[in-house]
Amino acid sequence: MASKHSSPRTALQCSSDVSAAHNRLRHDTIHPFEDGNGRIGRTIAEMCLARSDSSARRFYSMSSQILEERKGYYDVLEKTQAGSLDITEWLTWFLGCLDRAIEQSSRISDSALEKELFWQDLKKRNVSLNDRQKKVLNKLFSGFEGKLTRDKWMKITKASSRTALRDIEELIAAGVIEQEEAGGRSTSYRLKRTTRIPEQD
Repeated sequence: MASKHSSPRTALQCSSDVSAAHNRLRHDTIHPFEDGNGRIGRTIAEMCLARSDSSARRFYSMSSQILEERKGYYDVLEKTQAGSLDITEWLTWFLGCLDRAIEQSSRISDSALEKELFWQDLKKRNVSLNDRQKKVLNKLFSGFEGKLTRDKWMKITKASSRTALRDIEELIAAGVIEQEEAGGRSTSYRLKRTTRIPEQD
């Protein structure tokens, strides 16, 4: 797919997602201002994508995804600007990044919905939790690293070993968490999934 950066008609003949990629590349290549080019470039791309969605609400951020993948962004931008008039590689990267932005948004939305359903389920079952238990459960929904052990519980809540064990046993009895298969000194725990996110039609 070949295209001249300076041809406005080329972008207009593309789909809106491709227009976003094309217009972002044109702006970044021209670099018209002394300052603020990055912000304006992001705004141009987001505006094109918003028009493509034809919706007042948009739950993904292309700008955030590009920030996550900024090394790849700079690599493909530099390669495209230094090469021929063929921008296929740039379009492929941009649209792939857009897909990943949407996927990331979906994962975040699913996680937020799962968390909400989780707390609703506890409320319906009249499960009473202390502040330490609430703190740890919230962390489990916030990208908790590794496995939940008694030692980690103690570190998070500043509780004694006996208190941590009692908190954990109460949650197991209430069906909130469960012990993983491995036992002994490596005993760890995980959320007991009692709710499921409704499937979209």
